[in-house]
Amino acid sequence: MTSEARFSKLHERHAELESKIKNETNRPNPDQMILSDLKLKKLRIKEEIERLKV
Repeated sequence: MTSEARFSKLHERHAELESKIKNETNRPNPDQMILSDLKLKKLRIKEEIERLKV
């Protein structure tokens, strides 16, 4: 996989996680464990995106 393709895939995954976080947050009783897990995954992807930029 080229670095451009990897970068694109990471951005897609980051957007998917953002959507899942918003959906969970908008629920009447959001599950904090799920939110924590999603946010951690999103942060790891963001860090990888930043590494690819260098």
